[in-house]
Amino acid sequence: MIAVSRTIEADVVIVGGGIGGAMAAIAAADGGAKRVVVLEKCHVRRSGSGATGNDHFSCYCPEVHGDDVEPILRELMGSLIGQAKDVELMRLHLQESFDIVKMWEEWGINMRPLGRWNFQGHALPGKPRVFLKFDGRKQKAVLAEQMKKRGVTVLNHHPVVELAKEDGRICGALALNASTPEPSFVLVKAPCVILSTGLTHRLYVNASTPNYLFNTAHCPNNAGGQALGWRIGASMVNMEIPYTHAGIKYLQRAGKATWIGVYRYPDGSPLGPFVTRPDPEYGDVTSDIWNSAFIDVMQNGRGPAYLDCSENTPETLAYMRRAMFDEGLSALIGYMDSKGIDPAKHAVEFTRYEPILHGRGLDVDKDGQTTVPGLYAAGDMVGNAGCGLGLAAWMGWRAGHAAAASAISAAGTTTGDLALNPGIRAKMELLSSFMERKEGADWQEANIALTQIMSDYANVGPYKVRSASLLNAGLSYLNQLRKETNASLKASCSHTLMRAAEVLDLFDCAECILRSALERKETRGSHKRSDFTFTNPLLADRMLDVTRRDDGTVVTSWREVRK
Repeated sequence: MIAVSRTIEADVVIVGGGIGGAMAAIAAADGGAKRVVVLEKCHVRRSGSGATGNDHFSCYCPEVHGDDVEPILRELMGSLIGQAKDVELMRLHLQESFDIVKMWEEWGINMRPLGRWNFQGHALPGKPRVFLKFDGRKQKAVLAEQMKKRGVTVLNHHPVVELAKEDGRICGALALNASTPEPSFVLVKAPCVILSTGLTHRLYVNASTPNYLFNTAHCPNNAGGQALGWRIGASMVNMEIPYTHAGIKYLQRAGKATWIGVYRYPDGSPLGPFVTRPDPEYGDVTSDIWNSAFIDVMQNGRGPAYLDCSENTPETLAYMRRAMFDEGLSALIGYMDSKGIDPAKHAVEFTRYEPILHGRGLDVDKDGQTTVPGLYAAGDMVGNAGCGLGLAAWMGWRAGHAAAASAISAAGTTTGDLALNPGIRAKMELLSSFMERKEGADWQEANIALTQIMSDYANVGPYKVRSASLLNAGLSYLNQLRKETNASLKASCSHTLMRAAEVLDLFDCAECILRSALERKETRGSHKRSDFTFTNPLLADRMLDVTRRDDGTVVTSWREVRK
């Protein structure tokens, strides 16, 4: 058995130190929690999708937008981060988000690189713009420093692999110490846990480079928060509604709104009707509105689709280059410079990426509270008000304050020995068995097999369909793969054991997707059912919750969108 090297008692534990997790830790400390512990898989100065920068923060600024938040809310709900979300939470986010912006500026993050509040990109011409352009290059280092000032304990290279409940309430977490080649376990007792592990990749075959699992448009976060919540009994929402991002082909990178250009067919005609010349204020929102544009033009033979930046002025091109550094695209810029790729001369091909869990996951209230007492969530892994830097920062802030208050009132309620908790004990034994095997399959084999199952049996539209027979077959194959993996997977060090634990989490996310897709008996967006081809208007304002009970059974329920 892998040894337990440390046992810690905390008031609030934050799982993941990205934007949402860092804000949650700062808020929990400010809210009165004395022992705040962040358990981070990587390192808090460079972790999460905002590791090297961001340049868009969704918010409402009265001095720019006026006194009425509702027009701004309408634009946000129609954006790529607003679809299938609770209106109530999105409105509250807008009403409170500018306070976060000013807080960040006070801490030293450059929220006004042009000297003014500048809203650009992801917008329709003539409509209000919701996304504040800022310089996020220093954001993680600044947030890490703010945590340090408040005495937050940070354990880097300590991914959480299991949660525990006592009398129906969260009572702690099991972390894997991956800071040295030889792994060990760390037990953390706490009445409140905030999950903030980001979005999830590696569920489907990579759209650009199938042989490379880590060619991703975001930090390669993998399923931790969603799977932890699923196993502990939290309700999951929107897991069956696919999200597919888009960006440059082959070298997957986010930040398409940072590019200033026009999407065009090879003959030079615009792909969409919104812009015909580069417009720094709005960008080309075609791919946000027409999500399947880049694969549609390949299927009908009119492609490829290119982004044309050649009509920009030298000043605008220089501004775009600076914004790419703000967004954290320095590696992309370095590659383009080394290969002599000049946006003023060379069009760049764009494509749609594989499905990811971005804004799909735990169902939370306005304070980030899940359906499990003591368990909170923030960031891209939230299903009804997550995704995007602005929402992650805001929800992390609210969840941190709420968890601190709850922890103070629940002090002394976690009394049991975490090492004897059945779920914790089972996970420790399973992961230990991977290290004890003399031979066996590695984690990549299991992960690749999973991506193939999901791509074959639960893929997304418009050119792939789902059905009861396909989804049930996928569940059957997933069950076989899970059993084979548990019985034969081998890990050689803490790093490969961490990856093995991620694959187990991916299995749980895959099951939740398959079961959710089975329950949604309609076609909606890229969730296309060949056996239910119509979009049911009775489900237009409803969300599907899926919950795994303690005995392993799965239940589904529908609820109204909160407006």
